[in-house]
Amino acid sequence: MTATVYRSKLANPQDGVLELAERLGLAPDEVRRSLALLSEMALLRGGGGDPGQGRAIDPQLALQLLQARQQAELAAQQQRMEATRAAVVDLMAEIADSSSQESSKSGIRYLEGIDAIRDQIELLSAETRSEVLAFAPDSQMSQASIEAARPLNLRNVEQGIVMRTIYLDSIRHDNQAREYATWLESVGAHIRTSPVLPNRLTIVDRRSALVAVDAKNTAAAAALVTSPGLISLLVTLFEHIWEAATPLGPTAAPCEPELLTRQQAAVLQLMAEGRTDEAIAHSLGVSTRTVGRVITGLLAHLGVRSRFQAGMRAVQYGYLSHSSH
Repeated sequence: MTATVYRSKLANPQDGVLELAERLGLAPDEVRRSLALLSEMALLRGGGGDPGQGRAIDPQLALQLLQARQQAELAAQQQRMEATRAAVVDLMAEIADSSSQESSKSGIRYLEGIDAIRDQIELLSAETRSEVLAFAPDSQMSQASIEAARPLNLRNVEQGIVMRTIYLDSIRHDNQAREYATWLESVGAHIRTSPVLPNRLTIVDRRSALVAVDAKNTAAAAALVTSPGLISLLVTLFEHIWEAATPLGPTAAPCEPELLTRQQAAVLQLMAEGRTDEAIAHSLGVSTRTVGRVITGLLAHLGVRSRFQAGMRAVQYGYLSHSSH
């Protein structure tokens, strides 16, 4: 509409607001708004405060003015972007200095809150060159977390990065989590499951590791580990659990001790360590009700009535060593 008013004013310089409104079939207020905008754009000059009495300038001159205005706005935007970039660079330098001082002492930097953790995950992902090792102690996975992780994992695999992830055995009973783990394996990742996992852990290129500070609330805080000695310990822990874990498949295979399922063996071991039902359920990624059913089955299998008796009988049968109980 403003362009129409401009062309009409250019062809009929004597027209005021009412004449333009009548000629164009517009309301006078619409014409006034268009003339005011033309005046702001410097395409209408003069008028002594009355846009209707102003003069539309030549189109060629108008084009030059518009180009000059756009160039000025672009230059100003570039200056703002450069100032922002410089500020970010300075901030990154400050963080790098403080981080280097901190890492030189302990090789550990703490990250608080899910946003800081996600930012660090993105940085680690961008810097990954050869290998990612991970514990994923989630018995269930939300669709949102799957959709967020899928492109990052696919990119890693396509770039030839070796990915090995250990999930809890309980994901085999969660359709969404199992399907995602199966998809990961289909695109080239290596997946195994374990009845128990110590904590959420991601090791990148055996030089950096992200460890959840609170195993029960992994979004609360994490530790970024860069100490070579600590990294070596974490890698050793991962490899130990990886060797004992079961490759992903339709069902979990039974394991030692003989005659007990993996879940029964894990519950028995945790019972021997003095864990509560709630702690056992958290470690296995199952409900306390499921733990209760497993324990009831173990008592019946061992032919005893109490947990204490179960521990003694388990040692007698060779399911537990004396030191474990």
